Amino acid sequence: MVHLWLRAETKPMEHRAALTPATAKQLIKAGFQITVEESDQRIFDDHEYAEVGCTMVPFGSWKEKAPSDAYIIGLKELPENDTSPLNHTHIFFAHCFKNQAGWKEILHRFKGSGGKILDLEFLQDVQGRRVAAFGFMAGFAGAAVSLDVWCHQKKGLKMGALKPFQNEQALIDYAKGNLRETLGRHDNYPTLMVMGARGRCGSGAVDFAKKVGLPAENIIQWDMEETKKGGPFPEIMKADIFVNCIYLNQKIPPFMTQEMIDSDGRQLTVICDVSCDTTNPNNPIPVYSVNTTFDQPTVQVKTSSKRPLDVISIDHLPTLLPRESSNMFSQDLLPTLMELKDIESSSVWQRAQRLFYEKLHLATLTNKL
Repeated sequence: MVHLWLRAETKPMEHRAALTPATAKQLIKAGFQITVEESDQRIFDDHEYAEVGCTMVPFGSWKEKAPSDAYIIGLKELPENDTSPLNHTHIFFAHCFKNQAGWKEILHRFKGSGGKILDLEFLQDVQGRRVAAFGFMAGFAGAAVSLDVWCHQKKGLKMGALKPFQNEQALIDYAKGNLRETLGRHDNYPTLMVMGARGRCGSGAVDFAKKVGLPAENIIQWDMEETKKGGPFPEIMKADIFVNCIYLNQKIPPFMTQEMIDSDGRQLTVICDVSCDTTNPNNPIPVYSVNTTFDQPTVQVKTSSKRPLDVISIDHLPTLLPRESSNMFSQDLLPTLMELKDIESSSVWQRAQRLFYEKLHLATLTNKL
């Protein structure tokens, strides 16, 4: 019997879940054992899991209590104050396979311990497409926060902490009201430029912009055709808001330079880096270097220009709509989770396992150089 252990998230303001009560119910029906850690942060109440047959256990008990053959599933990073070896197989977004900050330290926790990372970001089908992703909701939320920041700028206000919305309509209603209030003082709608507009993430950003009433001519959609010449792209500076939704898997020329940011002719005042490759050495938006948070959503870019420039770089934007984001992701992931019953014949899981060993070998090799 395959045992999935849903750990409680420890990242502040992370309300999503890799498994929802609905998908847990379907997995139990298929013969899985599902253990769920109690959490007062998760959008789904503990009783919702208990009612579908999950075994409930205390918060954070996986390390001491989970059987060695259980798959520990979650979304965001493991507690950072622990560097001890890990002997379980973990399914989560590890953010360490693209040489992000601290990647070797994370991987070394699995060296010689028998544990593995099966990274959710790299669960791909034979065509190389991700089997499940938060991309659409990340773009949707990214556009929402971008417009909120722009409205705050126009009102001369500092952007405060973000709080999740109960549902999509509540977020749309808030954004529409915010725009109406702002446009009462400033007649022109902002121009919003989406990079990677035809992907899952970019289509989410475009969808939100349309739903809150931005005119079609104010939604600038760029994708591979528009970017094939390579950056930098002065056109970005002509938009009010730039939402970056590309999936970075190789080094590309930067989208912008400090000189462009310092120009007094720059219209751009808000960047939302949904892709959030902040510590990636190939980050195509090299004008900031820190992630932002729900408590502090923006960081101001240093510039000699009189115009401000705020960057949003929150790496879990979909938690702005945690219930809908979780439902969408978990349902997409379900068929692949079912394949854990015969993992040896699953091409998705076998590729993920090979990738882990490749990255572990690289981390070990570079540590010796």
